[in-house]
Amino acid sequence: MKKAPNLSILLLSLLFLSLPSPSVSERCNPQDKKVLLQIKKALNNPYHLASWNPQNDCCDWYCVECDSTTNRINALTIFSGNISGQIPAAVGDLPYLETLIFRKLTNLTGTIPPAIAKLSLLKMIRLSWTNLSGPVPTFLSQLKNLTFLDLAFNDLTGEIPASLSELPNLDAIHLDRNKLTGKIPDSFGKFSGKVPELYLSHNMLTGEVPKSLGVLDFPRIDFSRNKLVGDVSFLFGPNKSIQIIDLSRNLFEFDLSKVVFPASLTSLDLNHNKITGSLPAGLTALSLQFLNVSYNRLCGQIPTGGKLQDFDYSSYFHNRCLCGAPLPACK
Repeated sequence: MKKAPNLSILLLSLLFLSLPSPSVSERCNPQDKKVLLQIKKALNNPYHLASWNPQNDCCDWYCVECDSTTNRINALTIFSGNISGQIPAAVGDLPYLETLIFRKLTNLTGTIPPAIAKLSLLKMIRLSWTNLSGPVPTFLSQLKNLTFLDLAFNDLTGEIPASLSELPNLDAIHLDRNKLTGKIPDSFGKFSGKVPELYLSHNMLTGEVPKSLGVLDFPRIDFSRNKLVGDVSFLFGPNKSIQIIDLSRNLFEFDLSKVVFPASLTSLDLNHNKITGSLPAGLTALSLQFLNVSYNRLCGQIPTGGKLQDFDYSSYFHNRCLCGAPLPACK
């Protein structure tokens, strides 16, 4: 007699489970979806964006992310796809965007669209490993929330905008592997907020490095493979906390024996310059993981101790009269 109610409950449960599930409302903002579909069309509807089906919730589409609170698109990350064309101006119509990535898209051409200046919430821009051309836009300095700017491995030309130093929150600037000309801006020694990592290598930059850069404490500097000249010893100093510095393949001239290196330095590349003097004994106190001073005009004995003998002869060869292990003994 007592089993009947239990059986009734079981039958009701099965009946409930068999009913169709109530429809779940779409998270995606309709205006964001409209803009994304415009971007897809402007890129000629590539297979890479096949998941961008208007019948589906755009928060579930490949290459995009929705903010969990607002459900607005906050990241557009198009990476390593077979995509041709230019960056659509419609990207500027995603007002909640914090991350914008077009990366490793070798058929992406044209200039960086001014519409990006409308994206005031942007924190990360990675437009790299493409065939973008034209200048580094001055309007980037309007994006005060930027923490990471990567325009490396492109065909960008012209001078580096001095106004980039007006970005107060930058952790890193990557302008390497382009065709940039002119001088490093003096303003790069006057960042008002954070002091970013500077990657300017593999360009055609000329002139002297501004003395103003010696005032700041950069965590990493890579000026390699340019046509820079002069004395850059002011980039070092005992009170700095720089870890990695690459000045190789330029035309720098200074007396290395007078340089005092910061204890933080782990990687130093000075190869292919016109640096004179001897290797300072202070190098033996550093925990160096990489060192290359080859192809300079150094003389004297390589100090013994520390990490200096851990590197092979290729780190030291082709100097005027440098000697001692791992090079041949001094005469």
